[in-house]
Amino acid sequence: MNEKELKRKQLISLIIRKGFPKEFGIVLANELHTEKQISRMIGYLLQSKHVKMEDIVDEMLAIQADFASYRQKKITEYNNAKYNELLAKGIDDHS
Repeated sequence: MNEKELKRKQLISLIIRKGFPKEFGIVLANELHTEKQISRMIGYLLQSKHVKMEDIVDEMLAIQADFASYRQKKITEYNNAKYNELLAKGIDDHS
C-alpha cells in the first residue's frame, strides 16, 4: 500500500471518529487527488474541535482552489520562460 492510500485510510478513519458517515470520508478522499491535499485536510480535522460537515466541505474546496491556483501559476511561469527564451533566441534559431 502506497503513502497516498495510507493517507486516504487515515482521512476516512478520522472522519468516522469525528462522527460523520464513512461515505462522507470516501467522497472527501476521492475529491482530494494528491497526498499533499489529503494531508492538509487531515491537519485541518486534527486541529478542529467541533467542526460541521459544511466547514469540512468548505475546507476541501479551499484546498482544491489552492492547488488549482498553484498549478496555474506553475504553468504560467513555464510558458513565460519559454516565451522569454523565444524572444532571446529569435524565431529562426528556435527549433
